[in-house]
Amino acid sequence: MVTLQLCPRIVHWFPLLRPFSALTARTFASKQAAATERLQDSNEDLAAARKWLTGLTLKTIPRHICEISFSRSGGPGGQNVNKVNSKATLRVPLHSLLPLVPRILHRPLRSSRYFAERSQSLVIQSEESRKQAANVESCYEKLHLLLKNTATDAIPGETSQEQRDRVYKLKKAENEARIKSKKLHSSKKGNRRGSKFDE
Repeated sequence: MVTLQLCPRIVHWFPLLRPFSALTARTFASKQAAATERLQDSNEDLAAARKWLTGLTLKTIPRHICEISFSRSGGPGGQNVNKVNSKATLRVPLHSLLPLVPRILHRPLRSSRYFAERSQSLVIQSEESRKQAANVESCYEKLHLLLKNTATDAIPGETSQEQRDRVYKLKKAENEARIKSKKLHSSKKGNRRGSKFDE
């Protein structure tokens, strides 16, 4: 806004308002369509994520994307400790794992306590057993539990018809109460004004 100082008066120059043209209407309509499409895509993503979660088992995790290494375990355990490489370390690169899981899990997996930022991978260790094979299976079980818990926390449950009806009734009651309050307020203001025929 530009202000011009003239001798006795101040004149304000306002920018001209553009008319609501057909182009503006088309732009507005396209934005609404894009928002509706995004909402539909998100609903489809959630449905696909729920389906993925129901089919998630220990065997559905592809093991060819994982790297296993062994090292000597520490702590008490008899003569086997510090002599046999029984501790298992499972590394899962995120660039291989993320395309296989729903998009909604990408950020929570990156903030997981198993995420190693330097290698951009999940690193899971197990040394509960003296046998390598048992520790390897324990690593995969921990990975499965991590994916399952992350998905359960991140993916919202599907709303039942009963819950939808309840929400609809609550919204309807709230709307009716709001309209009733506005009418009461309007009638109070009308009574305060009085009638021109009172005098």
